[in-house]
Amino acid sequence: MRRILVPAPAMLVHPQFDPVAFSFGPVAVRWYGLMYLVGFVQFWWLGRLRAREAWRGMSSRDVEDLLFYGVLGVIIGGRLGYVLFYKPGYYLAHPLEVFMLWKGGMASHGGIIGVIVVIWLFARRRGKPFLRVADFVVPLIPLGLAAGRIGNFINGELWGRPADPAVWPWAMVFPQAGDGIPRHPSQLYQFALEGLLLFALLWWYSRRPRPAGCVGAAFLAGYGLLRFIAEFAREPDDFLGLLALRLSMGQWLSLPMIVAGVALFAYFRVQAATGGPAVAAGRGRR
Repeated sequence: MRRILVPAPAMLVHPQFDPVAFSFGPVAVRWYGLMYLVGFVQFWWLGRLRAREAWRGMSSRDVEDLLFYGVLGVIIGGRLGYVLFYKPGYYLAHPLEVFMLWKGGMASHGGIIGVIVVIWLFARRRGKPFLRVADFVVPLIPLGLAAGRIGNFINGELWGRPADPAVWPWAMVFPQAGDGIPRHPSQLYQFALEGLLLFALLWWYSRRPRPAGCVGAAFLAGYGLLRFIAEFAREPDDFLGLLALRLSMGQWLSLPMIVAGVALFAYFRVQAATGGPAVAAGRGRR
């Protein structure tokens, strides 16, 4: 039988960006670090914009202080999350490498936990309701997550799983993977889902006063769900692979967020409807 050769469609190839944006002598500034800076700047700008509405009970100074402590929360939480969730055995054997941030290794779930701790400490120190501060902060987070995913894409890391031929028009070969297989550009999926879409939904939902805690709960459920979905296209870490039920570590970490977010959202709505302690956010004075 004569064999018919079908030409393969042209594949997109990752552009192999230089991870160094620019240098000052021996000091190299990397794109990934710049993306963190972009995330922090947008937090400051959007936070000041939201603080103009007095019913939110936050000031521009509050935003600046939250940014300062939030940077620490994101970096420390993100690093410890990676250490504890992904490579506890390795870092137990090499404890000094916990502090070597330049070698990479950050976990967004850990960064979110770090931000929650920062919100709690800030609220306690300023005498503000924790739920109100959380509702103010969480719509500012997704664009920072989006910037981080662009940093991942520039670095050509955290690539996706092998793509079905049906999606080859936008599948991409990542030379760093070393196999020449067209893969899902999962960093861009996460940029769109956990970043842009989640930001749009939370920004819209939080435009009017809501029962205290509902915006924060919507963030937990929304991020958890969108991350869970995106993980189906993302290649699991080679040192972990797929875990129980063929779910990735990112999916297992997202499931508690979904459950907690949905449960808290329902609880805060019921409390507000029955006149309980979860009163509508922002109805008090500054």
